[in-house]
Amino acid sequence: MINPNLEIAEVGNTILRQQAQSVADITDKKLQQLIDTLLTTAIDANGVGIAAPQLSQPYRLFVVCSHPNPRYPDAPFMKPTVMINPRLLSHSEETVKGWEGCLSVPGVRGLVPRYQAIKVEYLDRYGNLHQQELTDFVARIFQHELDHLNGILFIDRIETQEDLVDSEL
Repeated sequence: MINPNLEIAEVGNTILRQQAQSVADITDKKLQQLIDTLLTTAIDANGVGIAAPQLSQPYRLFVVCSHPNPRYPDAPFMKPTVMINPRLLSHSEETVKGWEGCLSVPGVRGLVPRYQAIKVEYLDRYGNLHQQELTDFVARIFQHELDHLNGILFIDRIETQEDLVDSEL
């Protein structure tokens, strides 16, 4: 059984550098509990998204839950969205640098280049297939969380040390 009080894995934990495995059985009770835990953890930690590897679970699963909060006061509001076995189908040529932090990299923010617009595909928690166009901040969240499923942290995408700052948030 998945512990509802899982700690957020921080940089240095090897699971954050591993490829996550595809979810085979969406109806699995433990997986559904993990989804609930991800949703709760993201909200409680003032996150705008969180991936299963951040809770030391090696699955291709994350939630995007953009909302204004102390860490991202200008974040747009969107309904929390569960994304299982997500894929990036296409992207704009344009990239934009934006500030990112990470619950797994506390105390640091960085200016990270990301595609401005993307087309994505994923399964929801009920197994329904979705394709969606995402732009701006929500596209940034998706790309950040997808990186977690591939063992990549936002600090790996920083182009220069000047784009990295200490942050109390």
